[in-house]
Amino acid sequence: MSNVTPPAHCTFEPDDWLKLAAQWHPVARAMDIGGAPVKAVLLDEQLVLYRIQGEVVAARDVCPHRGVPLTLGFHDEQGIVCPYHGLRFGAGGKCNRIPSSPDQAIPAKLNLSTYKVEERYGLIWVCLAFDAEQPAKLPVMPHWESAGFQQINCPGFEVNGFAGRQVEGFLDVAHFAWIHTDTFADASNQQVPDYQAIERDYGFEADYWSTVGNYPASSEFRAPEGFKWLRHFEMHLPFTATLTIHFPGDARLVIMNAASPVSARKTRMFAPIARNFDLDIPVEDVYAFNQRVFEEDRLMVETQMPERLPLDLSLEAHIPADRSSIAYRRGLKKMGFGDFFLV
Repeated sequence: MSNVTPPAHCTFEPDDWLKLAAQWHPVARAMDIGGAPVKAVLLDEQLVLYRIQGEVVAARDVCPHRGVPLTLGFHDEQGIVCPYHGLRFGAGGKCNRIPSSPDQAIPAKLNLSTYKVEERYGLIWVCLAFDAEQPAKLPVMPHWESAGFQQINCPGFEVNGFAGRQVEGFLDVAHFAWIHTDTFADASNQQVPDYQAIERDYGFEADYWSTVGNYPASSEFRAPEGFKWLRHFEMHLPFTATLTIHFPGDARLVIMNAASPVSARKTRMFAPIARNFDLDIPVEDVYAFNQRVFEEDRLMVETQMPERLPLDLSLEAHIPADRSSIAYRRGLKKMGFGDFFLV
């Protein structure tokens, strides 16, 4: 879509918003999008999502006739219907019915303002300002399609904080012993072994080896004596990270932390998971454990000051365990973002 501009009451600086709008962000789980209109908000832009003929349409949530939100409407077999005057919108967001003038040729001005959509990792990804000449790349999730791996897509949930703050928390390895002791970590295992963050074209990656286990605290399973756990992080700028955890043997767990910026002050979290063990455990149990881990982080993310993520490294103090955090901030700065000042 050309000539995209920040929406009214945008909470981002205009330059930052335009850069973010050119990237891919998840807005919903694919399983949750059928024919009926579904509301989503991305970068302060109100969206309507619906599926027709197998394809997902993402458009501004406004009827081009008289401005009524289409998420107040309903669907039939040929599209979504505006509740005000019954105009219907189908494939590609094109208007295909005007009930009050059924024989009139439908002007292009009645078509919806649509956005580029991709369906991957069980999520619906949207790019508000797609550049066909220099398209942004979607993040990559290891093992999602590997043989023997189960795909799980946890329900989304909202965090009242900036996406960058949440992502930085996901990358942080020093908080395990302080925040996650009820789920998997050991309160007495506080030291962070040395590790490095290696710059990549998509952001950076980091291999973190430690004795911090990843079995649930309630589990009877324990790693062999002296076992070193590998946590492999891949940060896809600006807001999507993956974590591949190497369990004993060939067992692998991959978690994608996809932080969708609803606004500069609100984030919708999505967490696709791939694993090749415990395949008999109900997915509801996986949902619940994943939610518990993220809930442990919530208070920290929602109360950090300043609300934005300071990209000027001189504005906060740093410790050796912050190598991933520092690489993350440098990566965002290299992309041309400011300090994410709120409007």
